[in-house]
Amino acid sequence: MNEDSLSPTDSEATAANEQATPHKRRIKSFVLRQGRLSQAQQNAIDAYWPQFGLELTPELLDLTALFGREADTIIEIGFGMGNSLAAMAEANPDKNYIGIEVHRPGVGALLKLVGEKGLTNVRVFNDDAIEVLAQRIPKSTLSGVYLFFPDPWHKTKHKKRRILQETFAKTIASHLKVGGHFHMATDWEDYAEQMMQVMSEAEDYRNISGEGQFTPRPDYRPLTKFEQRGHRLGHGVWDLIFEKIDR
Repeated sequence: MNEDSLSPTDSEATAANEQATPHKRRIKSFVLRQGRLSQAQQNAIDAYWPQFGLELTPELLDLTALFGREADTIIEIGFGMGNSLAAMAEANPDKNYIGIEVHRPGVGALLKLVGEKGLTNVRVFNDDAIEVLAQRIPKSTLSGVYLFFPDPWHKTKHKKRRILQETFAKTIASHLKVGGHFHMATDWEDYAEQMMQVMSEAEDYRNISGEGQFTPRPDYRPLTKFEQRGHRLGHGVWDLIFEKIDR
């Protein structure tokens, strides 16, 4: 996984929408290992959560009021330690970013970067993305959703835990504006192939690079140190970008 990840099983900040029992228990696509907060991360949470943190409540967000302006709003699901999200927010001050991460050290790390860079266009949830989307994000309002290097659950018996399934693709589409993009990236080839199959079969999208084609990493997605090392070793990274269409 990239350096944004907390561990090989901790990079994803949401759950697959599966029914595991008659009690509607969902199979989690993440392992909640909070780890230990550093003092710097705790200080950042104490200092910046009141301004930039968002809580899981039943009320839908008013995105214009939240950011004090009308602008494209993008969500990153599972931002790890927040390096890529902070870099994108800094490079694109005209856009609004909402990060969702279940792991508190990652939230603290992102808020530390927000403070250091003086960012004002970032808001943060420390919750399960499925719940955030259902309770707080209005339909048809997002310009983009990013899912970078989600947990690959590489063992065959665990692949059902992978977040990118048919139901999740439909959920993301419901929150995107027509013309909005769902951008995924993974360094596991078989997960990339699964992503391509799921997204190609989804009726709400079109592949911006053509049927069955992966997309070269766009400039707006920061190249991580992990990727740079992987390239030197001949490892692959696959990006997929699908646009929501008007059906």
